[in-house]
Amino acid sequence: MAALLLVPGMPTVSALATNKLSSAMGTATSAATYYRRVRPSLATALPTALVAAVGSGLGALSAASVPDGVLEPVILVALVLVAGYTILRPTFGEETVLRFSGHRHTVVAALTGAVIGFYDGIAGPGTGAFLVFALVGLLGLAFLEASATAKIINLATNVGALVVFALHGSVLWVLGLTMGLANLAGGYLGARTAVSGGSRFVRIVFLVVVGVLIVRLAWQIFG
Repeated sequence: MAALLLVPGMPTVSALATNKLSSAMGTATSAATYYRRVRPSLATALPTALVAAVGSGLGALSAASVPDGVLEPVILVALVLVAGYTILRPTFGEETVLRFSGHRHTVVAALTGAVIGFYDGIAGPGTGAFLVFALVGLLGLAFLEASATAKIINLATNVGALVVFALHGSVLWVLGLTMGLANLAGGYLGARTAVSGGSRFVRIVFLVVVGVLIVRLAWQIFG
């Protein structure tokens, strides 16, 4: 989305809306690839995705009312905390050890989806990282399974926000579809690489992605 904001005259809402279109295309490919190879629990993924999609739609409705630059410092602090916690716990996310069972598991997963879904609709940067971290830290999934589950949920949040933005005429369809074609290839290759590498590899990639996001946001805020 940062690249879209560099386009002269591009409104923030249009950048966010167009990014949702391209992101949905890439996430759909990676979610399908992950599901075929990892088989994450749909009992967790689907209810969470449904709640997250509603939350994302509500967030998208609120996006236009949020002043530019307000959320970035909060996101930066949250990403630093996520990275620090992951680094300080070397065994974090190596294996799936569920912290809840039955309805409690479903409720915690749904609440997680609602909060992060709303965030994705109203802002977006780091949504995938926050989802993976929450699925590992709150639910007890391993990084690989968490990544597979997060892709299904993230697809729902992208679609939920996209529907709202499309109804308001905020999506630049040609630009979004063009970007989406590149995201299709990236999503497929990224998912295959992650599945081959396993949870330890996904953990490393997770930290790299979070690190890049931290640098980008810090530069955006302070640079």
